[in-house]
Amino acid sequence: MKKLVLTGLIGISLLNFSCSSVQKAGAAQQTRAEVLKMKGTWQIVSVDYDSQYKIKPFDEGADAQCFVGSQWNLIPNNYSGSYALNGGGDCPTVTQPIKFDIKNNVFSFKKIADGTKAKQNTMGYVLNMISSSSDNFSLEQNVPFDGQNIKVVYNFQRVN
Repeated sequence: MKKLVLTGLIGISLLNFSCSSVQKAGAAQQTRAEVLKMKGTWQIVSVDYDSQYKIKPFDEGADAQCFVGSQWNLIPNNYSGSYALNGGGDCPTVTQPIKFDIKNNVFSFKKIADGTKAKQNTMGYVLNMISSSSDNFSLEQNVPFDGQNIKVVYNFQRVN
């Protein structure tokens, strides 16, 4: 009788474990699907924020408006990509390799310097995905300033 009870308990434990594995696999597939739809080249068509502030995002030393027209190439199979600022006027010309991830409507990325590996860089940026479709998406960054958060919204459109 003890063997029967023990076998039953082991069976129930295995059933619970397998069900949680299926749920985790489903969540992983959902996350992967979010990342895959980002594949391609995107362009920032507008940057919206309270214009009374001077915003210089992503430590580029450039005004947020310099990011309008920038090209973002996202490659989901290895979570890599780059962004390129076009330059002109007071805007610098920049091409920056990145590693990115998307989980639970959060787009995070870190810049990769020449000659370094992604795991060596522990600093990055976290933006909330506030809307998404096959042809455009918007990311919101909360920039802390003087005890409050300034919301900066980057609106992307698919190039290809």
